[in-house]
Amino acid sequence: MSNHYLVVGGSHGIGLEITRKLIQQGHRVTVFSRTADGLVDLSGVEHHVLDISKEEISPELIPAELHGLVYCPGSINLRAFSSLSPSAFRDDLEINLIGAVKSIQAGLKALKKTPGSSIVLFSTVAVGQGMPFHSSVAASKGAVEGLTRSLAAELAPGIRVNCIAPSLTDTPLAARLLSSEEKREAAANRHPLKKVGTANELAALATFLLSTDAAWITGQVIHADGGMSSVRV
Repeated sequence: MSNHYLVVGGSHGIGLEITRKLIQQGHRVTVFSRTADGLVDLSGVEHHVLDISKEEISPELIPAELHGLVYCPGSINLRAFSSLSPSAFRDDLEINLIGAVKSIQAGLKALKKTPGSSIVLFSTVAVGQGMPFHSSVAASKGAVEGLTRSLAAELAPGIRVNCIAPSLTDTPLAARLLSSEEKREAAANRHPLKKVGTANELAALATFLLSTDAAWITGQVIHADGGMSSVRV
């Protein structure tokens, strides 16, 4: 059966891989993102140019019925706490939390029309693991984890809400952190599985959480982080 999904930030990185997988599974996908570069060769995608951190979502852009919504935009603003202004914290909150809130509120009516619909959000391993220079992103993503659990309770049983908390993943957003073989090797070695995550791996988890195979999973923050959050080797 062909379902309809909304992927915010679905033209690059993890979001693009989620879009590809959903299309490969025969579903329809609406994408909101600032650019459409990665979508050129994909059929079955309806794209709307939107900067979620600065713009509101017009109701007419939302499909009448939605089987799932994924919010993918994020930030990696790694700086010393002493050099971060309050506005930098607000910027991270805007893209990581407020953008998710706007997207869910815009899509909620359509999601409620579809029994068993699903919302997938993204956090970071840095929320549960104290890491230097991560104060701003960890604070905003921590709010996303709180939102996940609150909405899972409020929207049950009709809508499931889950969150994925990755470690460093090989995407355009993380390119400067993986810009040399030395950086890539050092990043891999910080993980028990000795590798950096891929967008495909995260997309596989996200599409599972969207599917009916995950029908008994809600309110969870699932760590896909190469073992970093729970294993010491």
